[in-house]
Amino acid sequence: MAIQRMLSGDPSKSSKLYLAIGIISLVKAIAVRNDRERFRRELIDAGLFIGVGVALRKYGQLKEEKRAEIESQVPDWLAGVAESEAAREGVRSLAKRQFGGEPESEPTFRDRAKDAISGR
Repeated sequence: MAIQRMLSGDPSKSSKLYLAIGIISLVKAIAVRNDRERFRRELIDAGLFIGVGVALRKYGQLKEEKRAEIESQVPDWLAGVAESEAAREGVRSLAKRQFGGEPESEPTFRDRAKDAISGR
């Protein structure tokens, strides 16, 4: 999975998926503990998935902290104006002109699961 795609959207949701896959790999490692080679491979997989899950969780927390910090610096009167639908639409149209095109949609849970299973 591409790093840009992994970090887009809500990384805390992605982290749950990676942690779950890591835990499943850990359970598989325990189940095949008599086969040394497969046990080692499953442990490595579990460690990688759990590591990525923890890193994404930390990234999500950092992202939320930065968002809260930026929002706390915006004056209240400006925040009230920015909450109107007209202001949101204006910002969207400006962003489309500035950056061009529609933003890439967030992949669904099914897409992420397919990517994880296919090994992309």
